[in-house]
Amino acid sequence: MATILVTGSAGFIGFYVSNALLARGHRVIGVDNFNPYYDPALKRERAVILNDEHGFVQEEVDIADRSSVQRVFQEYRPELVFHSAAQAGVRYSLINPHIYQQSNLAGFLNVIEEARRLPVQRFVYASSSSVYGGNTKMPFAEDDPVDTPISLYAATKRANELLAYTYTHLSGLQTIGLRFFTVYGPWGRPDMAYWSFLENILSGTPIRVFNHGKNRRDFTYIDDIVTGVLASLTSDRLDSYEIINLGNNMPEGLMDFIGILEDLSGRKSIKEMVSAQPGDVVATYADVARAKEKLGFAPSTSLRDGLERFVTWYYEHAELTKSVSDFRASQAY
Repeated sequence: MATILVTGSAGFIGFYVSNALLARGHRVIGVDNFNPYYDPALKRERAVILNDEHGFVQEEVDIADRSSVQRVFQEYRPELVFHSAAQAGVRYSLINPHIYQQSNLAGFLNVIEEARRLPVQRFVYASSSSVYGGNTKMPFAEDDPVDTPISLYAATKRANELLAYTYTHLSGLQTIGLRFFTVYGPWGRPDMAYWSFLENILSGTPIRVFNHGKNRRDFTYIDDIVTGVLASLTSDRLDSYEIINLGNNMPEGLMDFIGILEDLSGRKSIKEMVSAQPGDVVATYADVARAKEKLGFAPSTSLRDGLERFVTWYYEHAELTKSVSDFRASQAY
């Protein structure tokens, strides 16, 4: 079995991927800095689960610290890398741009440079559907133009793809960029709408419905994403440089999404209809033909089923979700 470095291992996707790799007998070196973008208690709880598994090693490291990244690569000498550590969030990038420069640009460069120097067999990294910007051609395909990002977050993710191309061209490092489409599920990110909307519905707090509810998103359940990530680490059908969409291939209207949360919680929401937020896109919709061909990717989880699993998890972790809510209330952004 392989030694695999997973950056962002205490984050949502990194946690699930690490868990799946451990279940398959791999050794996983998890790197995370447990930053306070959202309640670190949630990240610590994910890390506790991983640390209970045989074969997991936790390194509390900031990927923007070049010497620490070098040490991890030299000490553990991973054969594969899944790089998911990044500063997420469109709105947050409007008020804290330098954090994105440090993590998403300098951090990405530090990790891919060490992957080249070792070298690793394959470098898989998390990109985002946000790189498609205001593209109105649906569904989004990997060959569509992506030169007009409308948020700083999207610009950093596109920059990652360009850096990866350069490393593949110059050094032959195999790089696989995965454009994720609105990933959700248990143990998910509290800054995402499915979490914050449920929290507000249960507390009787108004939810802000951006763009007057006209947005549509290709919500993709975490288990389907993990299947795609694992295939990207092992598939023998991949070229030296790849960009691949991982989405549900089924965009859902925001008002329908809210309606499902209302049904599952047994409560009606209080809606505050507002204009679109800066940097947001109206719709996302993944063309997954390439993922199907090269990864055998076939998402199978409906939005209702996925949200039902999240709501059940939310109720079962009342103490943790209260901590997340309290932390959110203490933040200025």
